[in-house]
Amino acid sequence: MQRFPSSDRRIRRQATISTSWPCGSRQIEGDQAVSIARLSTLWRIGGCGASWKPRAVHARGRPYGPGMEPTLDVPPPVPGDSKDWTWVLTAPCPDCGYDPAAVDVAEIPAMIRDNAAAWVAVLARPDATARPRPDVWSPLEYGCHVRDVFVLFDRRLHLMLDDDDPLFANWDQDETALAERYWEQQPDVVAGELVAAGDAVAASFAAVAGDQWVRPGRRSDGARFTVESFGRYFVHDWVHHRWDVGA
Repeated sequence: MQRFPSSDRRIRRQATISTSWPCGSRQIEGDQAVSIARLSTLWRIGGCGASWKPRAVHARGRPYGPGMEPTLDVPPPVPGDSKDWTWVLTAPCPDCGYDPAAVDVAEIPAMIRDNAAAWVAVLARPDATARPRPDVWSPLEYGCHVRDVFVLFDRRLHLMLDDDDPLFANWDQDETALAERYWEQQPDVVAGELVAAGDAVAASFAAVAGDQWVRPGRRSDGARFTVESFGRYFVHDWVHHRWDVGA
Protein backbone atom coordinates (compact mmCIF):
# COMPACT_ATOMS: atom_id res chain seq x y z
CA MET A 1 0.00 0.00 0.00
CA GLN A 2 1.29 3.45 -0.84
CA ARG A 3 1.41 6.77 1.06
CA PHE A 4 0.77 8.11 4.56
CA PRO A 5 4.15 8.97 6.13
CA SER A 6 2.70 11.98 7.96
CA SER A 7 -0.61 10.75 9.32
CA ASP A 8 -1.94 12.00 12.67
CA ARG A 9 -5.40 10.55 12.93
CA ARG A 10 -6.35 10.20 16.59
CA ILE A 11 -8.62 13.14 17.41
CA ARG A 12 -11.51 14.62 15.44
CA ARG A 13 -11.42 18.29 16.31
CA GLN A 14 -14.55 20.44 16.30
CA ALA A 15 -15.08 23.97 15.01
CA THR A 16 -16.95 26.21 12.68
CA ILE A 17 -15.69 27.68 9.43
CA SER A 18 -16.26 31.35 8.75
CA THR A 19 -14.87 33.48 5.96
CA SER A 20 -13.15 35.95 8.25
CA TRP A 21 -11.20 35.24 11.43
CA PRO A 22 -8.07 36.23 13.33
CA CYS A 23 -5.03 34.06 12.67
CA GLY A 24 -2.11 35.07 14.85
CA SER A 25 -1.62 38.80 14.41
CA ARG A 26 -3.40 39.10 11.07
CA GLN A 27 -6.84 38.71 9.57
CA ILE A 28 -7.63 36.29 6.76
CA GLU A 29 -10.56 37.68 4.83
CA GLY A 30 -12.86 35.52 2.76
CA ASP A 31 -12.87 37.99 -0.11
CA GLN A 32 -9.13 37.68 -0.66
CA ALA A 33 -7.90 35.77 -3.71
CA VAL A 34 -8.12 32.37 -2.06
CA SER A 35 -10.89 29.78 -2.17
CA ILE A 36 -13.06 28.96 0.80
CA ALA A 37 -11.51 25.50 0.78
CA ARG A 38 -8.06 27.02 1.14
CA LEU A 39 -9.28 29.23 3.98
CA SER A 40 -10.69 26.23 5.79
CA THR A 41 -7.34 24.47 5.43
CA LEU A 42 -5.52 27.47 6.87
CA TRP A 43 -7.98 27.49 9.74
CA ARG A 44 -7.68 23.79 10.41
CA ILE A 45 -3.97 23.07 10.00
CA GLY A 46 -2.59 26.55 10.57
CA GLY A 47 -3.52 26.77 14.20
CA CYS A 48 -5.30 29.97 15.27
CA GLY A 49 -6.54 28.15 18.37
CA ALA A 50 -9.31 26.57 16.34
CA SER A 51 -10.84 23.14 16.29
CA TRP A 52 -12.39 21.33 13.40
CA LYS A 53 -15.84 19.87 12.96
CA PRO A 54 -15.95 17.14 10.30
CA ARG A 55 -18.19 19.16 8.03
CA ALA A 56 -16.47 20.98 5.22
CA VAL A 57 -16.83 23.52 2.50
CA HIS A 58 -15.32 22.05 -0.64
CA ALA A 59 -13.50 23.82 -3.42
CA ARG A 60 -16.70 25.02 -5.08
CA GLY A 61 -18.11 26.50 -1.88
CA ARG A 62 -20.86 23.93 -1.27
CA PRO A 63 -21.21 22.27 2.15
CA TYR A 64 -20.30 18.62 2.37
CA GLY A 65 -19.88 16.34 5.33
CA PRO A 66 -21.34 13.38 7.23
CA GLY A 67 -25.02 13.00 6.53
CA MET A 68 -24.87 15.26 3.48
CA GLU A 69 -24.89 14.09 -0.11
CA PRO A 70 -21.79 14.99 -2.17
CA THR A 71 -22.42 17.27 -5.09
CA LEU A 72 -20.14 15.26 -7.38
CA ASP A 73 -19.13 11.62 -7.39
CA VAL A 74 -16.76 10.78 -4.56
CA PRO A 75 -13.99 8.36 -5.58
CA PRO A 76 -13.51 5.11 -3.68
CA PRO A 77 -11.86 5.55 -0.30
CA VAL A 78 -8.13 4.95 -0.11
CA PRO A 79 -7.26 2.52 2.71
CA GLY A 80 -5.90 4.21 5.80
CA ASP A 81 -2.62 3.41 7.44
CA SER A 82 -2.07 3.16 11.20
CA LYS A 83 1.72 2.87 11.00
CA ASP A 84 3.87 5.02 13.24
CA TRP A 85 6.20 6.42 10.58
CA THR A 86 8.68 7.84 13.10
CA TRP A 87 10.75 4.69 12.47
CA VAL A 88 12.10 6.49 9.39
CA LEU A 89 14.23 8.53 11.79
CA THR A 90 16.33 5.48 12.59
CA ALA A 91 16.41 3.44 9.37
CA PRO A 92 16.22 3.96 5.62
CA CYS A 93 12.80 3.60 4.00
CA PRO A 94 12.77 0.34 2.01
CA ASP A 95 10.31 1.81 -0.51
CA CYS A 96 11.54 5.28 -1.45
CA GLY A 97 15.12 4.81 -0.25
CA TYR A 98 15.10 7.84 2.06
CA ASP A 99 17.95 7.67 4.57
CA PRO A 100 17.63 10.11 7.49
CA ALA A 101 21.31 9.75 8.36
CA ALA A 102 22.27 11.09 4.93
CA VAL A 103 20.36 14.36 5.36
CA ASP A 104 22.27 17.51 6.22
CA VAL A 105 19.63 19.64 7.94
CA ALA A 106 21.23 22.76 6.46
CA GLU A 107 20.17 21.42 3.05
CA ILE A 108 16.50 20.99 3.94
CA PRO A 109 15.42 24.34 2.40
CA ALA A 110 17.03 23.49 -0.95
CA MET A 111 15.56 19.98 -0.81
CA ILE A 112 12.07 21.38 -0.24
CA ARG A 113 12.32 23.74 -3.21
CA ASP A 114 13.67 21.00 -5.45
CA ASN A 115 10.82 18.71 -4.45
CA ALA A 116 8.22 21.45 -4.99
CA ALA A 117 9.58 22.09 -8.49
CA ALA A 118 9.19 18.40 -9.31
CA TRP A 119 5.53 18.56 -8.35
CA VAL A 120 4.92 21.33 -10.88
CA ALA A 121 5.90 18.87 -13.62
CA VAL A 122 3.88 16.06 -12.03
CA LEU A 123 0.76 18.21 -11.87
CA ALA A 124 1.19 19.24 -15.51
CA ARG A 125 0.87 15.63 -16.68
CA PRO A 126 -2.17 14.89 -18.86
CA ASP A 127 -3.16 12.11 -16.45
CA ALA A 128 -2.55 14.07 -13.23
CA THR A 129 -6.16 13.62 -12.14
CA ALA A 130 -6.30 9.88 -12.84
CA ARG A 131 -5.86 7.29 -10.12
CA PRO A 132 -3.53 4.42 -11.10
CA ARG A 133 -5.84 2.13 -9.12
CA PRO A 134 -9.17 2.91 -7.49
CA ASP A 135 -7.61 2.63 -4.03
CA VAL A 136 -4.49 4.77 -4.73
CA TRP A 137 -4.43 8.54 -4.85
CA SER A 138 -3.96 10.32 -8.17
CA PRO A 139 -0.92 12.60 -8.63
CA LEU A 140 -3.31 15.52 -8.04
CA GLU A 141 -4.44 14.11 -4.69
CA TYR A 142 -0.85 13.45 -3.66
CA GLY A 143 0.04 17.01 -4.68
CA CYS A 144 -2.78 18.43 -2.57
CA HIS A 145 -1.53 16.37 0.36
CA VAL A 146 2.09 17.54 -0.05
CA ARG A 147 0.91 21.17 -0.26
CA ASP A 148 -1.04 20.77 2.98
CA VAL A 149 1.86 18.98 4.68
CA PHE A 150 4.09 21.95 3.82
CA VAL A 151 1.57 24.27 5.50
CA LEU A 152 1.12 21.98 8.50
CA PHE A 153 4.81 21.45 9.17
CA ASP A 154 5.59 25.14 8.78
CA ARG A 155 3.04 25.87 11.51
CA ARG A 156 4.40 23.12 13.74
CA LEU A 157 7.96 24.32 13.22
CA HIS A 158 7.01 27.80 14.38
CA LEU A 159 5.25 26.33 17.41
CA MET A 160 8.48 24.54 18.34
CA LEU A 161 10.52 27.69 17.90
CA ASP A 162 8.09 29.99 19.71
CA ASP A 163 6.64 27.81 22.49
CA ASP A 164 8.15 25.51 25.09
CA ASP A 165 7.63 21.85 24.18
CA PRO A 166 4.31 22.37 22.34
CA LEU A 167 1.75 19.63 21.86
CA PHE A 168 0.71 19.55 18.21
CA ALA A 169 -2.98 19.53 17.35
CA ASN A 170 -3.85 16.28 15.58
CA TRP A 171 -4.47 16.20 11.86
CA ASP A 172 -6.28 13.49 9.91
CA GLN A 173 -5.02 13.50 6.34
CA ASP A 174 -7.83 11.28 5.04
CA GLU A 175 -10.50 13.50 6.54
CA THR A 176 -8.74 16.50 5.02
CA ALA A 177 -8.64 14.88 1.57
CA LEU A 178 -12.39 14.32 1.73
CA ALA A 179 -13.23 17.69 3.25
CA GLU A 180 -11.15 19.58 0.71
CA ARG A 181 -12.25 17.29 -2.13
CA TYR A 182 -8.71 16.87 -3.40
CA TRP A 183 -9.87 15.07 -6.53
CA GLU A 184 -11.85 18.15 -7.66
CA GLN A 185 -9.07 20.71 -7.33
CA GLN A 186 -7.31 22.21 -10.34
CA PRO A 187 -3.79 20.83 -10.94
CA ASP A 188 -2.32 24.18 -12.04
CA VAL A 189 -3.79 25.95 -9.00
CA VAL A 190 -2.49 23.24 -6.68
CA ALA A 191 0.97 23.49 -8.27
CA GLY A 192 1.14 27.22 -7.51
CA GLU A 193 -0.10 26.73 -3.96
CA LEU A 194 2.35 23.89 -3.38
CA VAL A 195 5.33 25.97 -4.56
CA ALA A 196 4.24 28.91 -2.38
CA ALA A 197 3.81 26.68 0.67
CA GLY A 198 7.17 25.06 -0.05
CA ASP A 199 8.88 28.44 -0.27
CA ALA A 200 7.36 29.44 3.07
CA VAL A 201 8.44 26.32 4.97
CA ALA A 202 11.86 26.37 3.27
CA ALA A 203 12.38 29.93 4.51
CA SER A 204 11.34 28.87 8.00
CA PHE A 205 13.89 26.04 8.10
CA ALA A 206 16.56 28.31 6.61
CA ALA A 207 16.11 30.66 9.57
CA VAL A 208 16.75 27.95 12.20
CA ALA A 209 20.11 28.41 13.89
CA GLY A 210 22.19 27.22 16.81
CA ASP A 211 20.32 25.87 19.82
CA GLN A 212 17.00 26.15 18.01
CA TRP A 213 17.71 22.78 16.40
CA VAL A 214 17.28 21.05 19.78
CA ARG A 215 14.00 22.73 20.76
CA PRO A 216 11.32 20.08 21.46
CA GLY A 217 7.78 19.39 20.32
CA ARG A 218 5.43 16.41 20.63
CA ARG A 219 2.38 14.65 19.27
CA SER A 220 -0.52 13.30 21.31
CA ASP A 221 0.52 9.70 20.50
CA GLY A 222 3.69 10.20 22.55
CA ALA A 223 6.07 10.83 19.63
CA ARG A 224 8.63 13.48 20.58
CA PHE A 225 10.84 15.52 18.29
CA THR A 226 13.57 18.09 18.31
CA VAL A 227 13.55 20.60 15.48
CA GLU A 228 16.33 18.56 13.89
CA SER A 229 14.52 15.21 14.07
CA PHE A 230 11.27 16.94 13.09
CA GLY A 231 13.01 18.21 9.96
CA ARG A 232 14.33 14.76 9.05
CA TYR A 233 10.89 13.24 9.60
CA PHE A 234 9.29 15.97 7.47
CA VAL A 235 11.66 15.36 4.56
CA HIS A 236 10.63 11.73 4.30
CA ASP A 237 6.99 12.62 3.70
CA TRP A 238 7.44 14.49 0.44
CA VAL A 239 10.41 12.41 -0.73
CA HIS A 240 8.21 9.34 -0.33
CA HIS A 241 5.28 10.88 -2.17
CA ARG A 242 7.50 11.97 -5.04
CA TRP A 243 8.46 8.32 -5.30
CA ASP A 244 4.76 7.37 -5.12
CA VAL A 245 4.08 9.33 -8.31
CA GLY A 246 7.20 8.17 -10.13
CA ALA A 247 8.96 11.52 -10.11
